[in-house]
Amino acid sequence: MGKFFSILDIGIATINRNLAVLGMVVGVTLAFVNVVARYAFDESITWAGELTNYAFMWGTLFGAAYGFKRGIHIQVTILLAKLPAPVAKAFMIFAYTLSFIYLAFMSYFGYQLILILRDMDEMSIDLNIPMWIPTLVLPLAFGGAAYRAGEKIFEVAKEDADKVLKTTEEEIIHDTSERSGANVDEERGEPL
Repeated sequence: MGKFFSILDIGIATINRNLAVLGMVVGVTLAFVNVVARYAFDESITWAGELTNYAFMWGTLFGAAYGFKRGIHIQVTILLAKLPAPVAKAFMIFAYTLSFIYLAFMSYFGYQLILILRDMDEMSIDLNIPMWIPTLVLPLAFGGAAYRAGEKIFEVAKEDADKVLKTTEEEIIHDTSERSGANVDEERGEPL
């Protein structure tokens, strides 16, 4: 069973990361090409605006889902640091549980929206495609984020109460140093 979840974890992370990057690249490229066409050639690509919006929407929502995997969403732990470790751990599990419930509901209601759009044969204006296709991002991205929030619940539950906040802070410091390319002392979280 552990191997199944490991493969699922890699698959979801790869999909989230690649669709986030692809969405941003397509969105920026289309916006740039459309601006050049409009101002340099006095022509506009009529469908580019709508596709740019969809590309950014997909990139942003899949990027947010990937953020749960990397632990880069904002967490305010100042109050948790003042509480006894077991209470802080319980609050973190509670917070991740609320996040999971919210994200799961958003995924479910996104799926319901797709069914409604499909039944109504709603079409996009410029691209002339069924509206349920760009709306697929809702159940997929929110479902991936809900999976990650659920994963965090189990990670925090397994972790020793004294190490829960320290682990969260180390993830943030490690991720920040990784993105900036700085060398950071792993024990103290300070630059070398």
